[in-house]
Amino acid sequence: MRLLIVANRDKPAVVAALQGLLPRIKQKFQVVDVDTDHKADLSKTESDAILALGGDGTLLSAARRLGGRQIPLLGVNFGRLGFLASFTPQQFEEHFETFAAGKLPVSARLVIEASVVPCGDPCNVADRQQVTARRRFTAPALNDAVITAGAPFHMIELEIAADGGDEGINGGAGVRYFGDGVIVSTASGSTAYNVSAGGPIISPNVDALCITPLCPHSLSFRPVVISSNSTVLVTATRLNAGTTLWCDGQQGTRLEAGERTIIRKRPEPVLLVENPDAREWHTLAEKLNWAASPGYNNRK
Repeated sequence: MRLLIVANRDKPAVVAALQGLLPRIKQKFQVVDVDTDHKADLSKTESDAILALGGDGTLLSAARRLGGRQIPLLGVNFGRLGFLASFTPQQFEEHFETFAAGKLPVSARLVIEASVVPCGDPCNVADRQQVTARRRFTAPALNDAVITAGAPFHMIELEIAADGGDEGINGGAGVRYFGDGVIVSTASGSTAYNVSAGGPIISPNVDALCITPLCPHSLSFRPVVISSNSTVLVTATRLNAGTTLWCDGQQGTRLEAGERTIIRKRPEPVLLVENPDAREWHTLAEKLNWAASPGYNNRK
């Protein structure tokens, strides 16, 4: 089996682990490359699997650079949380032979795509081909697409619509609100920025998107979960000079008033190699201290 290794050399523990793992890996795999700059296009890699050493950011970078290629990704977490990079170094050692045999479970994770159409362009946003032809920016996201207010950090005004047919998306049937921006997350990304902003935790096997407003100037605008087949349209009404669209916090573009951001599911999912030892509720309790009782006088 051919293996591409993506390693975050900014983490000293990754450098040490890679040196220790390479001899064993080379006994079982043909290592086609060791990517450490996180810039190379991986869409043409001749590998059968990808090993990401670092954390969720390292895995997100590799997933984005695959450009839709269906190559399983296994993430080993050397960071803090590690929801997507679900293996600890010890667990990877324990499951190494099973991974080499190609017998670890693999799940298909939904990926969204955010496209920005210039102000004044009559593009029908329900028409994927028109959007592809006229957009000035596009990027995929495994976790989330976020519009954030930016400097000078005044409230911005956005109009948000989710489709109920072509006329609903293009006919201005959205809601306008003031706030600090909006998050559109996948179920995989619901435990990232979304949950920090008060959005719900969504099980990774639920085919859904979540729209979570950032500090809305309203008591009634709450997060909403919609079908992953929906198209989300965000129109920039009043912005700051620094208002920016970010995809997975890694690719972004400044937005101008009147521009439309279209967010929809990509046809190609990302394939993640799952940790057979991980259990969803246990992972939430362990990594987020979820449902833990308050500590009284430093007692638990």
